[in-house]
Amino acid sequence: MTTVPHLVPGVQPEPSEPEERRVTATVSGADVTVALGALIAGISATALIYYWLAPFSGLLGFVVVSFVMFLVFYAALVWLDADGPAVRDRLVGAVVHGLAALLLLALVCVVSFTVWKGYRALVHWNFFTQDLQLAGPLQPLTVGGALHAVVGTLEQIGLALVITVPLGLLCALFLAELRGGFTRFVRTVVEAMTALPSIVAGLFIYAAVLLIHDEQQRLGLNLHFDKSGLAASLAITVMMLPIMIRAADVVLRLVPGNLKEASLALGASRWKTVRTVVLPTARPGLATAIILATARGVGETSPVLLTAGYTAALNADPFHGPQVSLPLATFTLIKSPQPNVVARGFGTAALLLALVLILFLIARLAGGRAPQDLSPRQQRARARQSARDVSRFARRMRTTRKEEQ
Repeated sequence: MTTVPHLVPGVQPEPSEPEERRVTATVSGADVTVALGALIAGISATALIYYWLAPFSGLLGFVVVSFVMFLVFYAALVWLDADGPAVRDRLVGAVVHGLAALLLLALVCVVSFTVWKGYRALVHWNFFTQDLQLAGPLQPLTVGGALHAVVGTLEQIGLALVITVPLGLLCALFLAELRGGFTRFVRTVVEAMTALPSIVAGLFIYAAVLLIHDEQQRLGLNLHFDKSGLAASLAITVMMLPIMIRAADVVLRLVPGNLKEASLALGASRWKTVRTVVLPTARPGLATAIILATARGVGETSPVLLTAGYTAALNADPFHGPQVSLPLATFTLIKSPQPNVVARGFGTAALLLALVLILFLIARLAGGRAPQDLSPRQQRARARQSARDVSRFARRMRTTRKEEQ
């Protein structure tokens, strides 16, 4: 009697053909062809719907509908040649890459539109070297610039960073290194402050500092604290501080515990462990935390409007007198009906984008490399230090042997 292999318990029948596995690490020519065909079909179907079948309009809606149609056609084309798991895998990959492409497209459109609208002002050198004190609404673009706004932004964000970085770092170390009920309370307050509206921060500084100053003047006391760049820096600090603390806390908690345990086991104090082990290890992440906090504070408008006022003249003293910033200057100039003033506003916005990029590059350079990623110069310095250590140990051993003899 002959037994059928697949009917015998515990015996698996041998496949007639070897299983074909799909390699997901590379992109084949067929994948590219299917994606391009689905993209063309999605755009064509959306154009048919928009211009022939339905009274739709708008570029944003066209892009969104095209993306949805692309996913539908892509899933249908993949389903013709693959099974269910492959269809789901490729569809999820298309969604992830498509959303990333849409976000990148939105970023490129925002930057390109800002630069294009402000190009007429940016091509004039006086835009970078003059203020708007002598530039009226009808003046040509060869008169006036945004120097006063650039100086105000740099001074205000600089003062805010001087306050935010040490306070935020100390609070983050407190949250990461200590435990207890008060730590949980502080973390809860910090997380709640991350959603604080910017207008509330401006009103807080306005009520806590400027209104008190007005009351002191009424009583005959003059502490010389009026609307100024310093008041704007305090309002910006209120916005930056929770972002800095939250991001730095997450970075510090990612430092491996065995590194701190090894330092403490060798006899180092808690502060020395933080200074020589925790902070150098988390330095790139702390630089990212500073970038996030700076990005939150550098673009604020309403706190600056309430606390610093507005002026068209250059004021390099952040402690006395109104001082304008790039976001506030953009907000003020864009509202004008004059084309030249609007061009100055978009040029000011382009300067703000460039300033954020420069601050980002400076922070990344200051953050340096990861602890294990050494540059060639650092590797040579470590080799020289190791050679000096070996020589010192050899001398100590020779001295010990002579003493023993």
